[in-house]
Amino acid sequence: MTTKLMYAVWGDAASALRDPALHAGLTDAGARRLQLNLDDEDVAPAMRIPTGEPIRAVVSVWTDGDAGAVSEALRDVGERRAGWRVDERRRLDPPEAGDGERADALANVAVLRRPAELPHDEWLRRWLVDHTPIAIRTQATFGYVQNIVREALTPDAPRVDALVEELFPSAGMTDMHAFYGSGGDGAELDRRLGALMASVGRIGADRDLDLVPTSRYTYRLAAASSASA
Repeated sequence: MTTKLMYAVWGDAASALRDPALHAGLTDAGARRLQLNLDDEDVAPAMRIPTGEPIRAVVSVWTDGDAGAVSEALRDVGERRAGWRVDERRRLDPPEAGDGERADALANVAVLRRPAELPHDEWLRRWLVDHTPIAIRTQATFGYVQNIVREALTPDAPRVDALVEELFPSAGMTDMHAFYGSGGDGAELDRRLGALMASVGRIGADRDLDLVPTSRYTYRLAAASSASA
């Protein structure tokens, strides 16, 4: 059964993560698909929200094998790593770029933590049922993937409850109207911002949040391995 694993990476890791030798090691560990979300020069103008040392990359691996083998393959990437097994919900399927090509998008990854005062089931309901349609309606989102954390994979992984992948037009890095889809209308921008921020507050994402702007790359590892066999 294929499962999805996600890793936050701190420190400079872009070159190591794009190295074909690493991809071969992940393939040997049972990985079938790899997605790299890299905070690189292409998203330098975008907004970041760190809770501490900024996350520089988010790595997603779909595997038929052992999660421990995947974690081991990533052991030397960056200065520090933390991993989680997740359940993926694709609310808006991101358009796929070519294998190893950068997606034409600002690909934000939001790292969510449930507020202590909200029971887990109520937090999930507010996020998955109430907040999601508001987030999609009030922003120029054309890719929206929710990842609910089921368990930590690395001993020092901080508590994280979910990771959200959202794709926006690249112009949204510097143009709020492009980001929120408000068409240059100031009143509409204010309305969308107000509705979104009220909903964000109900799930506690107005605090204790990491927001990582990234470039998004995907790789079909199994296909690459078969082609070279």
